[in-house]
Amino acid sequence: MVELLERGAYYAVFIAITLYLSDVVGFSDIEAGYVAGIFSAGLYFLPTFSGAYADKIGFRPSVILAFSLLAVGYFSLGLLPYKAAVIPALFLVMLGGSFIKSIITGTVARETEPHNRARGYAIFYALVNVGAFLGKTIAYPVRINLGIVYINYYASALAVIALIVSLLFYKSNREKGTGKSIQEIWHALFSLLKRGRLVVLIILITGFWMIQYQLYASMPKYIIRTVGAQAAPEWYANVNPLVVVLMVMLVTELMRKKKAITSMVVGMFIMPISALAMSMGPWLSNITGSSISFGIFSLHPIAVMMIVGIIFQAIAETFISPRYLEYFSLQAPKGEEGMYLGFSHLHSFLASLLGFISSGYLLDKYCPNPNTLSEVEKLTAYDHAHYIWYIYAVIGITAAVLLVLFAKITGYIDKKKALNQVV
Repeated sequence: MVELLERGAYYAVFIAITLYLSDVVGFSDIEAGYVAGIFSAGLYFLPTFSGAYADKIGFRPSVILAFSLLAVGYFSLGLLPYKAAVIPALFLVMLGGSFIKSIITGTVARETEPHNRARGYAIFYALVNVGAFLGKTIAYPVRINLGIVYINYYASALAVIALIVSLLFYKSNREKGTGKSIQEIWHALFSLLKRGRLVVLIILITGFWMIQYQLYASMPKYIIRTVGAQAAPEWYANVNPLVVVLMVMLVTELMRKKKAITSMVVGMFIMPISALAMSMGPWLSNITGSSISFGIFSLHPIAVMMIVGIIFQAIAETFISPRYLEYFSLQAPKGEEGMYLGFSHLHSFLASLLGFISSGYLLDKYCPNPNTLSEVEKLTAYDHAHYIWYIYAVIGITAAVLLVLFAKITGYIDKKKALNQVV
């Protein structure tokens, strides 16, 4: 339940993070890209280390520390929307969030037995998705009726509730644990970096996740600046988890007899279609005008094509994500699968940095902040805003083609090794 609260807080803030940094704090689009990128990247890099520390001090003290950091961090974001104050506030959120990523999954592992562990993780992942969905859903009316700043207060309130619940109800008979030392973790990371095949795969899959992260980096600003402040990028983003939940089992079964790399290649070629669909809003506008009716509601054509693109994005994810983890685990040395899977999310670290930073530059060039424009400049400033998605489509196509080459080369190497072993 506290994971539901934490995800609700995080995604409510994260969907509006670049808008908040630019429109409230006063960062330029480029500066906001750097700040948000480093924040997101840290959330994927730190959990292995904070998890090791949590093993040493115990999960209950760690979860209390984590939600305390999150409550203070989110509240500070709302209370002190200044450049000098936002950076340390985001650091508190990043540090608290990194503990949660390792503690909650570790708690499920510790508090379940082999016979009910799968059910435990099923409940965990279900609540993760519920929390993410509700967080983004509620963020829209908060932004429209109260303002972006109040999203941070909402997130802080959820963190406080989670802290109270943890203080009252978190009890464990399995608190002791030595965990791995920081030195051992660094050694394992450097060991991974020596395995060229996995490093190349991480870099190629980063191309997919760079596009995926545009749901948070580019999409909110792109939609609001081209459609208007009443548009609901928070709700459009929820199409992604909805489609994933509906499709992932079907796609997994469909590709069950195919190699993991084959499934990933399919997903990688779907991803550029997603970016191209997102770019087609202006083209559809020329045909339909500024509104498309769906009976009980209507949408701007740019919003319609954004949703279509997000649907393709989610379908691509169902082909890639489960099989990527499978492939990664098979490449890990025996007995080190857990550690290696901990580092499998390095693609999210890289994609956060590259995705948000590149977004900042592209938004600045093709979809600039209206507060920096004169009334005359606003008339034509967004004529080429959709070019942003062309850039990401090219990145996606390039990554897909390179993944095909990767599959052929590694397949040839594996066949050669097998023949030599037979001989």
